[in-house]
Amino acid sequence: MAINIDIPKAREIHKSELRIERKEKLEALDILFMKAQEAGEDTSDIVAKKQLLRDVTKEVDNKDTTETIRAVKLPNVGV
Repeated sequence: MAINIDIPKAREIHKSELRIERKEKLEALDILFMKAQEAGEDTSDIVAKKQLLRDVTKEVDNKDTTETIRAVKLPNVGV
């Protein structure tokens, strides 16, 4: 008897896990952003890192096996 995996559901589960995992990183980057802004420093690098974290869930959408879905990880943004 074959086990059928609901791929759309697997995608949603993994995206939820990624969102939980990235929350702490986004909060840390928010603090760095505010400090940089207060100091009048360039914030473009921080903004780019935050966007990388936000975009990671989009990568899951085009995966079609549980292995490729699970392979999507958060990028290393240094926090």
